[in-house]
Amino acid sequence: MTKASDFRDQTVDELNALLNDKRRDKFMLLNKRQKEKKIDKPHELRNMRKDIARILTVLSQKASGKKNREAK
Repeated sequence: MTKASDFRDQTVDELNALLNDKRRDKFMLLNKRQKEKKIDKPHELRNMRKDIARILTVLSQKASGKKNREAK
């Protein structure tokens, strides 16, 4: 699990790539859980969801910050 401050140092392109990777990993883990009816480390799924939310939050903040700077 990563802190949001770690994501703020990255560019938007890096964050989008990381978001795609996290979503792909989550998809694979969900498929594994569906197939085997159990996963070894269920806490990883929760951590992935939270990381995805953190990345989306930072992307949203960066987008709104860019608009605020242009308006001034």
